Amino acid sequence: MPHRIKLDPGSPHKKKIFELTDVLLDGGVAVIPTDSQYALVCDYQNKKGIDRIRKIRRMDKKSHLTVMCQSLQHVSTFATLTDDNFKLIKRLIPGPFTFILPATREVPRLLTHPKKRTVGIRVPDHPICLDLIDELGHPVLATTAKIPGIEHANPEDGDRELFLSRFDNIVDVVVDDQEELPAVETTILDLTGSTPELLRRGLGLEKLDEALALEGMELNDGVPV
Repeated sequence: MPHRIKLDPGSPHKKKIFELTDVLLDGGVAVIPTDSQYALVCDYQNKKGIDRIRKIRRMDKKSHLTVMCQSLQHVSTFATLTDDNFKLIKRLIPGPFTFILPATREVPRLLTHPKKRTVGIRVPDHPICLDLIDELGHPVLATTAKIPGIEHANPEDGDRELFLSRFDNIVDVVVDDQEELPAVETTILDLTGSTPELLRRGLGLEKLDEALALEGMELNDGVPV
């Protein structure tokens, strides 16, 4: 059974952040809260951890994993940004958005789309995530914490304890912020083309509309309402 850590989502205790960081530095996988749903995370350089997360989620190699960053500086290290994308992302982070961008050489191939060489990037608005990345010294790999085909193993089910208990035997540490489970995921934007494309409608849509308007940008929205 993994170690359980209870953390205040507003002001996480530093000592417990140190404990969580040590688990990731030792090659572990964790379940942590974010500003959207809970996420499975590991050190982004941890190949075995990445493989474990893909196995838990039953993801193939074409599925995007996300590099969870702390700042715009981190984003520009791991993704190639046009001037327009830089300005748009600056308006949206930190927040519940995942951006699909061309990956730089800093990104391990395990984290990129095998043909497109793209990567998911995100800067969450959540102290636990940001403190963890700060203490670790570099980004983490992250994807929504779900176990396909297992009852009460999806955040949408709403029972926090039942949900978290499903991960007790498959990860190394589970962080409980003792808050209600969010039912909505991040909004996903593909920024690899000339026009931003909405791939998933999630949290932060009003903020997205405002940012697009301020930058004079159109949105290619093909996602059914």
